[in-house]
Amino acid sequence: MEIPYELLGKVFIIITLLVTAGIFVALLLGVYSFRKHTMLFPNFILFILYMFYGPAKFLCGVFSIKENLVDEILVEVRNAVMLDKFKKTKGKRVVFLPQCMRHPNCKARCDPITGYQCKMCGLCDIGMICKAAQEHNFEVYVIPGGSFVKKIIKTQRPDSCIGVACYPELSESMQGASPFMVVQGVSLIRDGCFDTKVDVKEVIRKMEECDV
Repeated sequence: MEIPYELLGKVFIIITLLVTAGIFVALLLGVYSFRKHTMLFPNFILFILYMFYGPAKFLCGVFSIKENLVDEILVEVRNAVMLDKFKKTKGKRVVFLPQCMRHPNCKARCDPITGYQCKMCGLCDIGMICKAAQEHNFEVYVIPGGSFVKKIIKTQRPDSCIGVACYPELSESMQGASPFMVVQGVSLIRDGCFDTKVDVKEVIRKMEECDV
């Protein structure tokens, strides 16, 4: 039987065009949604951009769109989708902070299960977040890596969380954690391997939303 290469080629081109169009529609809907604070087809956006994450990032690069746009859309859309449920969750609530926020002179020890134990020494912003967490009934975990999140979810079983990380790590971790708990994400305003920064007021504002 002769293989219909010409037909297969046409089918491939059609599928490629459809996928590309779907990605562009998802990107446009995502940008419009979080800029106008009105969610349009959020589940479609999340499905398409997670399903075709690599191609979506590639297309952004081809058209010189900012590098983290796909991750930013995924984070902000998921934040909006889960916000109401996050506000109503009354069980165990946690904050995950990256260890790269620690001051270079940090003396906190690292627990093999729960990560670094902040001493609230005042050298970095982590202590300020820990203090606010105590007031709003959140537990703070300063984690060295993603494997710690899995261990904390398994041992502590939180009902909701606020995650802090750079956009690419945040979009990935929120996707992984969302089946187990209600999630909200706050992106770092200065990322890297050390001396990173987050908008502390935004993290505290997320906590305060649970008090309403």
